[in-house]
Amino acid sequence: MRQQPVIAVVGPTAAGKSDLAVDIALHLGGECVNADSMQLYRGMDIGTAKLSPAEMRGVPHHLLDIWDLTVTASVAEYQRLARKVIDAVEVPVLVGGSGLYVRAAIDDLEFPGTDPDIRARLEAELAERGPAPLYERLREQDPPAAAAILPSNGRRIVRALEVIEHSGRPFSATMPSYDAVYPSVQIGLDVPRPELDERIALRVERMWQAGLVDEVRTLLGRGLAEGRTASRALGYAQVIRFLGGEWSEEQAIAETIRATRRFARRQESWFRRDPRVCWLPYDAPDLLQRSLARIAEHPCA
Repeated sequence: MRQQPVIAVVGPTAAGKSDLAVDIALHLGGECVNADSMQLYRGMDIGTAKLSPAEMRGVPHHLLDIWDLTVTASVAEYQRLARKVIDAVEVPVLVGGSGLYVRAAIDDLEFPGTDPDIRARLEAELAERGPAPLYERLREQDPPAAAAILPSNGRRIVRALEVIEHSGRPFSATMPSYDAVYPSVQIGLDVPRPELDERIALRVERMWQAGLVDEVRTLLGRGLAEGRTASRALGYAQVIRFLGGEWSEEQAIAETIRATRRFARRQESWFRRDPRVCWLPYDAPDLLQRSLARIAEHPCA
């Protein structure tokens, strides 16, 4: 059992998680552990808002740039890698907005196996008929799982049906619980919705100005389009459609902003359900001090 808690900085995109995590790590002598699913990919820098070496301020950062663009994301593999780092670092500061990845790192989650044949058949059905009939099937076979998955999330629906068929168990039996593997302190950054929407718009515009289109063009030459996960990342998917002539650049920017705002709402909903998260105002002048006070209150700290 760890003597020191795992510190997690969570919340929606554009809330300032990365900077706060570095502040905390500097103060406590900690090291940051990435929990952003897209920052795991090499070369996806601008569109994922990876910190530059200067912005890391000398704090070691783990699990950045570890996967090739063509690798399909695996939460189970991330869990294995994250726990290896957590076990080796005295003060790990987990940081990112991918809720399932955060939970995979610190909670008792088991990931059932896969069956390529079942997956291929379900994905072919998804491509041919869309997510609606698959979602209805999931509602019949596992209502709790269907209630927790968006009807439009075809990939997640396919995974749920695959697990049910492959294992004979409800997918809901494998869904996250709050049973912890490590003691943790979770700091959530609270941003009022209008301010968050504005911050997202500004971030997307700055990414474009920083060269996101050129980054995507370069990554396409390295297999981005073949990556089932990487090619769907926010910003990257929209730029791909722009470069392919499907959208104008203005439309791609607007769609990235819209999709990112929608994603931020899902992130907030996910983290708000976890009663362990301590929410603090993102712009509090004493944010670091309040975060450190919350960490110090933990019985293992």
